[in-house]
Amino acid sequence: MVVGSIVVMVGVAIACGGDAPIAPGTDLPRPVDDAAADGLRTVASDEPTAFLSVGGTASDDVWVVGADKGAGPAVVHFDGTRWERLQTGQRGDLWWVHATGHRQAYFGGSEGTILRFENGRFERLRTRGLGKQTVFGVWASPAGELWAVGGAAGRDGFVWRMRDGELETVPLPRDLPRRPDGEVPSLLKVWGDDDGNVWIVGDRGTILRSRDGGPLEVVPSGTTERLFAVFGAVGGVTIAGGTGRGILLDGADSFVERQPEGAALLQGVCVSADGAGWAVGQKGLVLRRADGRWSDFAHRPPSAVESLHSVWCDPTGAAWIVGGNVMSPRLDGGVILHHGPGVPTLPREADVVPPTAPVCPEEAVDPAPTRSIARRWNEQILGAIRRDLPRPGVHARNLFHLSAAMWDAWSAYSPVSDGWLSHEKVVADDVENARRDAISFAAYRILTHRYGKAVGGSTSGACFDAFLGRLGLDPTNDDESGTSGRALGNRIARQYIEAYAADGANEAADYADTTSWQPKNPPLVVDEPGTSVVDLGEWQPLNLSIAATQNGLVLPAGIQSYIGAQWGDVRPFALTRSTPAGAYVDPGPPPGSDVARLRPWALEVLRRTSELDVASSETFDASPAAIGNNPLGTNDGRGHPINPATSAPYAANVVKVGDFGRVLAEFWADGPKSETPPGHWNVIANTVADQPTFGRRLWGDGEPLDVLAWDVAIYFVLNGALHDAAIAAWDVKRSLLGPRPITLIRFMGGKGQSSAPSLTAYSAEGLPLVPGLVELVSEESVRSGRHAALAPFVGEVAVRSWRGEPGDRVADVGGVEWIRAVDWLPYQRRTFVTPAFPGFVSGHSTFSRAAAEVLTAVTGSAFFPGGFAEVEVKKDVYLTFERGPSETVRLQWATYFDAADQAGQSRIWGGIHIAPDDFVGRRIGRTAGLAAVDKARAHFAGTAVP
Repeated sequence: MVVGSIVVMVGVAIACGGDAPIAPGTDLPRPVDDAAADGLRTVASDEPTAFLSVGGTASDDVWVVGADKGAGPAVVHFDGTRWERLQTGQRGDLWWVHATGHRQAYFGGSEGTILRFENGRFERLRTRGLGKQTVFGVWASPAGELWAVGGAAGRDGFVWRMRDGELETVPLPRDLPRRPDGEVPSLLKVWGDDDGNVWIVGDRGTILRSRDGGPLEVVPSGTTERLFAVFGAVGGVTIAGGTGRGILLDGADSFVERQPEGAALLQGVCVSADGAGWAVGQKGLVLRRADGRWSDFAHRPPSAVESLHSVWCDPTGAAWIVGGNVMSPRLDGGVILHHGPGVPTLPREADVVPPTAPVCPEEAVDPAPTRSIARRWNEQILGAIRRDLPRPGVHARNLFHLSAAMWDAWSAYSPVSDGWLSHEKVVADDVENARRDAISFAAYRILTHRYGKAVGGSTSGACFDAFLGRLGLDPTNDDESGTSGRALGNRIARQYIEAYAADGANEAADYADTTSWQPKNPPLVVDEPGTSVVDLGEWQPLNLSIAATQNGLVLPAGIQSYIGAQWGDVRPFALTRSTPAGAYVDPGPPPGSDVARLRPWALEVLRRTSELDVASSETFDASPAAIGNNPLGTNDGRGHPINPATSAPYAANVVKVGDFGRVLAEFWADGPKSETPPGHWNVIANTVADQPTFGRRLWGDGEPLDVLAWDVAIYFVLNGALHDAAIAAWDVKRSLLGPRPITLIRFMGGKGQSSAPSLTAYSAEGLPLVPGLVELVSEESVRSGRHAALAPFVGEVAVRSWRGEPGDRVADVGGVEWIRAVDWLPYQRRTFVTPAFPGFVSGHSTFSRAAAEVLTAVTGSAFFPGGFAEVEVKKDVYLTFERGPSETVRLQWATYFDAADQAGQSRIWGGIHIAPDDFVGRRIGRTAGLAAVDKARAHFAGTAVP
């Protein structure tokens, strides 16, 4: 269990005299509503967050919870005198609260969250809930038995029960009502009584009951309306709901509908011990029950709320009502209403103090102060990339232009080498300082131009300013006249900005698509089962309910936009087309749309995701002695017999398969806050150069270069190759539009199984049955327990794979279990799922092979310094998709090619590429890397410019 901190902000309605200033963060009192004695009083209105639930034990122990608008869920408590705003230490909306004692309560919410508040602290309970699941209702018996219900995206209803500290999933009855598409409906609320009855309601008119801890049974409701709320009443329960209209149901073994005339849908209900009650719903509707009859309680809502979502009757007979804009994703405009003896209003929080000017974190001002000036500016662009959206082509272009400008600034003082864009030659008395100034002003101007308006640009700009200031240079000095290093750097920067303004990237329009691409396939809705395609061989954009980029930046939810559709039109470094309409590098035939051809590749992805099982004890040797040394475009290598630097064999590196796969997928994912694949290979090149034994001999021969000469040279050729790799890969992506595994697996799994025409769900377009990996759900497999969790889906194809992102990624794992093939997900964050561009070819594979070719050529050896490199990944703290690894893992490589191949393989483990994406990408990367090496040789030797 994870214990969250609590910060209490106490707001009291007080009178303030005079004009004394109010300290920032002070809760500001608001006037008490002067409602009529029998009316509803406004306790809060127009709150930033919608309030979703209210509950308590007494009029001096009232809880109100709601949405998370960026700083944690809204939680407020009333103790009979004052209101407190509490911080849970968690993120995500809270949809329900159930109080069990004075200042003791359970809370349910998004991302499978159940919180417990006790002894002044919030604690997150371990549920094994997934990030896609929402707990809509919780209830605890006096004996401490906890029930929780919920669903995911309007389906996949679930019931959890906790007894004696152990949480279990309660099987749903087989005769549970289904949605029209056959899916299990969401379950929305739970309530129990002192006689051992537990009631659960949900979509499609679902009413379930458990008697004395027994199995759940369906109670006929007589309706298919969505049932939102349930509350105990004399002789049974009262249930509220509706879709286009509101309904109220009373009963126990059977139900009678009490439809209020003209009522909109109802979302909350409560009934007092004397039979009086309240029901609330859409557009601020309030109904009151008296003498067994429901009638409209005339009132004027304090604001145009979409719905009043919850109502609670306290023991004194007072009613507490909450809501807001809860019928849409807005989840704002929170209101609290009260009927009964007067209570103080909820104090408003003071307006947020406007943000101050952006400041660069101290650790980001100069991360490598002892390194060369080129390295220090390289660190600046890597920091900017980590803050920005993960657009690999954009960042590869920026890395190249920065590197080429730094090369030009260095070459201006070299009698031999040729610049790339600027061919100036200047003389300086102090060449070292002149080069420092020229490189710095060129880098500063280019980076501020390229990243000033990017995501995170204000912080990046502050870092560029701060670093230039730390060098003792003035960022406002943009004079280009003369032969000073400053003037030269400013001239070079202007040349690059102007020369590449119209290079095909569409920089002026924030790199928007210039090709007018339109998808052939409808979007794949990630939270719905299966998929529908017009052409299985073409990429299908995703429709995400919650969207984020690969480096964790939250975006508006919806359909992915193609990133980099025009990138094949960008001006390259060294690549040339054989014909104007031809590809830079011929990829050969694409994966195509033939299911028989695609099936083995989809099956390989399924095998890899099935192996991401933290519960498995299977191990293998991941050392360079056992893996790597692959022929180009294959995984056929069997490792290296000897380390050439030591003449000794490599030591074994035994790791769990599940840990290795998860670490590999995340290390090379270049995910949250990453420098993306092009930047990652800059980090690797920097790490190589930092090794004490590294000689910095260009092409592996001759005298060692000084540190700056090496850095400007390696950045120039490396980032030229990475820039071309992006262009070549995205050129193929745009022309061939290869699919992603999620489309293939869901499509085939939805078709059925392709192994046996005599069995259920046969289709020639289905998945092959593979024991332990792809199986049919049958009555027998359900009874045996093998597919018990899939009981509602007998006759469908199941795959053993990763369940999905856990709700608590710090403490839990998604785990590998039997899931429906139509629900398959890659091992990725649920806000990302797959990149927003086609799969064929893999950018990771192309970038990585290009970089490996460059490092091999420039260093004169394919082997890392000392013949060995490794990254140690600590137990339980490294992974971000879920907790892990379960043991410390070491990724090891002998050669740059071994590392590059693992980068490509990681995309298979991560579930976002199939084998041809990887293998062909490696071949394209080789061509891009070698072309860059040849181009750079001429500039290094001074033979590029006549």
